[in-house]
Amino acid sequence: MPLEMNRKVFITCAVTGGGSTQDRSPHVPRSPKEIADSAIAAARAGAAVVHCHVRDPETGAPCRDTHLYREVTDRIRSADVDVVLNLTAGMGGEVVMGPPDQPLPINDQLTDMVGADARLEHIAECLPEICTLDCGTMNFLEGEFVMMNTPNMLRSMAKKIGELGVTPEIEVFDTGHLWFAKQLVKEGLLPDPSLIQLCMGIPWGAPNDLGTLMAMVNAIPDHWTWSAFSLGRDQIPYGAAAVLAGGHVRVGLEDNLFLRKNVLATNEQLVEQTVTMLDAMGASIMTPAEVRTKLGLTKRAPVSR
Repeated sequence: MPLEMNRKVFITCAVTGGGSTQDRSPHVPRSPKEIADSAIAAARAGAAVVHCHVRDPETGAPCRDTHLYREVTDRIRSADVDVVLNLTAGMGGEVVMGPPDQPLPINDQLTDMVGADARLEHIAECLPEICTLDCGTMNFLEGEFVMMNTPNMLRSMAKKIGELGVTPEIEVFDTGHLWFAKQLVKEGLLPDPSLIQLCMGIPWGAPNDLGTLMAMVNAIPDHWTWSAFSLGRDQIPYGAAAVLAGGHVRVGLEDNLFLRKNVLATNEQLVEQTVTMLDAMGASIMTPAEVRTKLGLTKRAPVSR
């Protein structure tokens, strides 16, 4: 397929993520206030969408406590800047097996595997405009860790997300995940058109070479909306590749801690760098209102208590 550059692009900022990066940079936000403040700063810099996880405010370790999501949500929605809120629903599917010669029982101390209702508890409470759906199981990074998303778990989660009136962002870590996403659309469990996030270069999913990217892009229906990202030093150039291939861009500290070699970044700096890149490419930046129109989203007001 010939390249057809996207000239009207929205930027998603993945603010803090669920990885163990909290001690690798002082800019990785931990508390709900820090996460919300960083998301708001990214929105002011040009991000139309902010993708948020939460962390234990004391240790910085990833967690999925609903009251922390509630605080992040309320702070962002009460801010004097507009932004589309995207909350993760990827936590709670983490399984750590025993060693190769005795894989069972699983490592209970490191495993966090819960049911569909528990994985979506904070989504039901906060009702973000978008939430993620990691559309497949993957051997993740190293050792015995597996990101576990069985077909029927995904069917159940997709159905519940639809019932909540939240738009799913389908996280695609490998080609089979996109294949199954299209199956869920056929079954009426995901909307058509769908919203896709291509997650490239994450061991051991799809490698971040351009041939693999284009193979995945070519498998996305033309009327769907998609975005892509890669990790570390590839984050910004991969954003350019995504736009050249017709997509949108994700940046942020979830995927990359550096502005350039040996210089730690903030979320807003990564967004600013992306805005500069897109401007040089001749692309314009979409506003949150334009993203809502494109994706059929409804802006939600702060919850009064």
